[in-house]
Amino acid sequence: MRPATEAPASRTAVRPAVRRRTRWTAGRVGLYVFLLSAAAFFLLPLYVMLVTSFKPMDEIRLGNIFALPTQPTVEPWITAWSAACTGLQCEGIRTGFWNSVAIVVPSTVLSILAGAVNGYALSFWRPRGGAWLFGVLMLGAFVPYQVLMYPLVRAFAGLSLYGTLPGIVLIHVIFGMPVMTLLFRNYYASLPMELFHAARVDGGGFWRIFFQLMLPMSVPIVVVAVIMQVTGIWNDFILGLVFAGRENLPMTVQLNNIINTTTGERLYNVNMAATILTSLVPLAVYLFSGRWFVRGIAAGAVKG
Repeated sequence: MRPATEAPASRTAVRPAVRRRTRWTAGRVGLYVFLLSAAAFFLLPLYVMLVTSFKPMDEIRLGNIFALPTQPTVEPWITAWSAACTGLQCEGIRTGFWNSVAIVVPSTVLSILAGAVNGYALSFWRPRGGAWLFGVLMLGAFVPYQVLMYPLVRAFAGLSLYGTLPGIVLIHVIFGMPVMTLLFRNYYASLPMELFHAARVDGGGFWRIFFQLMLPMSVPIVVVAVIMQVTGIWNDFILGLVFAGRENLPMTVQLNNIINTTTGERLYNVNMAATILTSLVPLAVYLFSGRWFVRGIAAGAVKG
């Protein structure tokens, strides 16, 4: 007679894994050919930039831009970082890097905080005229900021903020607020209203509910907002050129100055190294946080 304990064991026995065979049909082969071609198309400029940045100028003059460097050197990278001329100064692109950090950090924090408060208020408190205010904010998200440049310059000059670090931070906060408000409003609209009602019954006020309940639940959408703001502000050129002033020019403006202020031989290896250095921060953000970006979008960024 079979022991009573053997029956459950047999039912819970792990079935051997069944290996699924990949059927190489014509459609699947065509799909892979298309994906590989698309990847090669988009990676080809990066490959050219990388190999050029490690070549000495003698190899670049030969004209074979796809060839690997026969005598690789890191001298162009050192020159781009610390000795390339950006106008009258020859201190490399490192000054622009720290200027970009000083602009991106407060701009990202303040714009996300403002968007979170707006989204929280519009979703749960619904003040009088909130729908009208939300419509105005959305209109601001679709108006090209080039058409607002002149009145903003006059307004910031009148406030003594033009050409200053607080001025360029404030302009990024203003232009980032509509999209941040849309993100957080849609995310909060997907949360159950009963949570808010329970917090109100427990005596929670506007700020207490926001900081102790809503903000800790907003990690997925905060990650999405950080990725969007860091990449957008870091890659910005025109706002930094117009509003930052000479002492706070971001890295993108410094890169433009390196490429366009060459008076003798154009150093393509230094230009390519400076371009890659400028794009390293957005690339790192996308590579290390892309998984959380997808989760955040799926958690509520497109709901509401």
